[in-house]
Amino acid sequence: MLLNRSTSLLYLHKLSPPRIKFFSHFKHSYSLLLSNPSPSPPPPPLLPSCPSFSLPRVSFFCLNPPRQRQARPFATATAAAAERKGTDTFYADEDVSWASLGVSDKLSRALYSAGIDRPSLVQAACIPAILSGKDVVVAAETGSGKTHGYLIPLINRLCSAHDDSVNTVSNQESIQSQRIFLVLCPNVLLCEQVVRMANGLFGDDGKPLLRVAAVCGGQGWPVHEPDILVSTPAALLNNIDPDKRRCLEFMRGVKYVVLDEADMLLSGGFQNKVIRLLNMLRFDEKLLSRSKESVSELPVELESEPSSHFTLDDKEDLQTDIISEGEENYEDVHVDDLAEEVEAGSNKRKDWRRVRKTYERSKQYVFVAATLPVNGKKTAGQVLKQMFPNANWVSGNYLHCHNPRLKQRWIEVTTETQVDELINAVKQGFKSKATECRTMVFANTVEAAEAVANILLKANIHCYRYHKDVSLEERSQSLTDLKEKGGILVCTDAAARGVDIPNVSHVIQADFATSAVDFLHRVGRSGRAGQFGLVTSLYSESNRDLVAAVRQAEELGQPVETAFSRKRSFRNKLKKKGLTKVRELSIVEESVF
Repeated sequence: MLLNRSTSLLYLHKLSPPRIKFFSHFKHSYSLLLSNPSPSPPPPPLLPSCPSFSLPRVSFFCLNPPRQRQARPFATATAAAAERKGTDTFYADEDVSWASLGVSDKLSRALYSAGIDRPSLVQAACIPAILSGKDVVVAAETGSGKTHGYLIPLINRLCSAHDDSVNTVSNQESIQSQRIFLVLCPNVLLCEQVVRMANGLFGDDGKPLLRVAAVCGGQGWPVHEPDILVSTPAALLNNIDPDKRRCLEFMRGVKYVVLDEADMLLSGGFQNKVIRLLNMLRFDEKLLSRSKESVSELPVELESEPSSHFTLDDKEDLQTDIISEGEENYEDVHVDDLAEEVEAGSNKRKDWRRVRKTYERSKQYVFVAATLPVNGKKTAGQVLKQMFPNANWVSGNYLHCHNPRLKQRWIEVTTETQVDELINAVKQGFKSKATECRTMVFANTVEAAEAVANILLKANIHCYRYHKDVSLEERSQSLTDLKEKGGILVCTDAAARGVDIPNVSHVIQADFATSAVDFLHRVGRSGRAGQFGLVTSLYSESNRDLVAAVRQAEELGQPVETAFSRKRSFRNKLKKKGLTKVRELSIVEESVF
């Protein structure tokens, strides 16, 4: 494709006079791309827009009444449906209401006012599980309603707790009953998106149901204690590490913890920070549990300091217990900052360390992801199984599989045809003037994204840019313009996760994805919330085997989990499994959508 291991030339002679040369060599790639172009003209107006895809109305799944259903490990949204009839792949049965899922009347009214009239299948499966108070892992395809799937039940629990504490008399009791809902996200834009969604639920008085704050980017610690705190792992640690009292009070106040995009947070550069935060939170649970056990035997003057009767040796509980008895060795997983605040004050320990695995739980953990590989000891799924073996798993119907609401087009290109095919694919979505159309074009690197954007500009096609070399303000403005005006967004995989842009009708892979995770997140930008979409994938001869395997999985309705890896390409995984023999299955689709 535009940037691959073999040298590729962007064939641009049809876009400009033959005298001008448009090729240059990238420093960090093998592709020869556009260079020394003539000054670009002012951005032309957007192309005529296209109508949203529409298909005949279809019937809905029938779900058992959720109150009669118990959450089960590895349950799926399909398993939550009884006697499934029809072909709706997003919404639950019309008989399933927010109230039937256990949502309060106040929150139900807020949802209706926000235009969220019915729960999705994933929401119908995960809301009762989260309301039960148990740890839950929600693994479901992109665009299935996962964010509201965890916001709604936990906001419901917080509102109920607030209503119950209205008659609290003393300030001390109010502090002790403090409940904070913590959401961890991998980036600032996703944090801001979660804040907007939580603030979009209003009470009867026209005000947001709960106080929501974000600690990320340049935003510091909130002046007023929020009910919901949304943060990135690094920003949270930067704000609580220097102030040990704040750290202790915050850890004690957090009752609900959500990891959004859990597979990313539990791997790569995020892993150590996130594991450390989880350890700190679970250590606080141990402190609280121990204090409840021994409070009746403590002198009156010690009862107000529940952590004072622990010794520094208790931090060993955390190091040896949290992660599967030493099977994994995560670096930088320390609780010294918390342990420094735990002073020796009691000779009666009752062999606490021996019974540490049976401590009383005081926090609930929810993990949410659109891709959650479990094959391999260090994958996010396996880490969760080790750390939270009793968690209930709720899986979407199309996790790691083809979404039937998406139409796929596969086009093999050469260095001579790839530019023409790219432009034709972009214009494919702009043939009608009925309504705004939104297209996302993905490239594998910043250099390739810039090359694609320059190609489109030369073809008199205006586009927005979204990648790491674009400032955060410009990226945010590009997303806003795309949402409000429609158009074309040329981007890297930075825009593939967590960015909710409604009504994206067309996704184009100018460079074919290098991993199954990236592929699923890219195509998941379209066909969201029950809508339909189109995905056009341009691929070269070197990607034939990869494309053949993906198409075969699509035809057979099978997941592509065996290809999942963040550190290995699809191609390497396929070679190991001997799937090169499926070359003959790769057929270039010439039909026009």
